[in-house]
Amino acid sequence: MQVTPELYQDMQKQAMPHSNTKVNVLTAFLTGGSICAVGQILFTAFQNLGFSQAQSMAWTSITLVFVSALLTGFGIYQKLARHAGAGTLVPITGFSNAIASSAIESKTEGFVLGVGTKIFTIAGPVILYGTAASVIYGLIYYLTTLF
Repeated sequence: MQVTPELYQDMQKQAMPHSNTKVNVLTAFLTGGSICAVGQILFTAFQNLGFSQAQSMAWTSITLVFVSALLTGFGIYQKLARHAGAGTLVPITGFSNAIASSAIESKTEGFVLGVGTKIFTIAGPVILYGTAASVIYGLIYYLTTLF
């Protein structure tokens, strides 16, 4: 059987699972919004406890990272992500999940050669390009404010 590009495209379309884009986008939006709403509730709670704005922001971030890592460890975050899709990629919780997942997967190889070397496998490029982008944006900002 000769597989032409057109035949291959048809075979690919038949094999691909069909997804409802409108439902997926709405689910991701509601999930991401819910995570952000929880963050806002935590921030307000910390401020009501008497923390300053900077302290409240720090404790909110710490709490979200901890809860995300904990849920990843128990396998709950993956189940949520399977149903909610991109909504679980809200930066702070998604980043925590990526690091915790890498650490859990490489745990059997030991702490030095496993966890120590592979913990930033997924998050490493985010750190690298985020840092590089912030340096470039900082330089652009600095140069534009000189004049």
